[in-house]
Amino acid sequence: MTLPLYQVIRDDIDRRIRSGELRPGDRIPFEHDLMRQYGCARMTVNKAIGALVADGLIERRKKVGSFVRMPQLVTPIVDIPDIEVEVTARGEAYLFKLLSRTVEEGGSVLALTGIHYAADRPLAYEERRINLMAIPEAESADFETRSPGHWLLVTVPWTHVETQIGAEPAPASLSRRVGWDKDTACLVVTRQTWRGEAWVTRVRQAFDGKIYRVTASLDEAR
Repeated sequence: MTLPLYQVIRDDIDRRIRSGELRPGDRIPFEHDLMRQYGCARMTVNKAIGALVADGLIERRKKVGSFVRMPQLVTPIVDIPDIEVEVTARGEAYLFKLLSRTVEEGGSVLALTGIHYAADRPLAYEERRINLMAIPEAESADFETRSPGHWLLVTVPWTHVETQIGAEPAPASLSRRVGWDKDTACLVVTRQTWRGEAWVTRVRQAFDGKIYRVTASLDEAR
């Protein structure tokens, strides 16, 4: 089945975003350049760009152009923290130690576990799954030197997030693995992000509740 030309243009740009060729904040080609490249009318290009905007992958800026959308929330209350940035902003040394890395579900999911450290002290234990069908480049990403959360935030545009926050004592198995005291009070964050209809990542992070807290703010609606 032959795809309509607007869908071909839309898929080509989507592929360039997925591969990292076009990164968050990059300008996509101007409409007249796309018209010339694909030999089509402005209406066709507009339809392709409109589909990318509807999927949350790009944003139009009046008189400037269209850009790959920066990662952002649909809610103003809870942000997605970059643990590496938060720790280094406090002037502390940050380290992510990757404990396990496997490809599961017939090659469609990358499963990772690791520990975040702040000033050589275990800050959080993380279990993460990344959808390789949506983000295939994650399979070859180097998570020995950078955390998967940081890599995702600076690499992958997303459109929707759901976050749950709770508190529970660390089970003995986790305390032993991370090096915490028995029944350490943990702040537990579970989160899932999507890009359009496809989920990007699912993560569960257990933080040492004595040295980590979550703050939230709500701006006045505009």
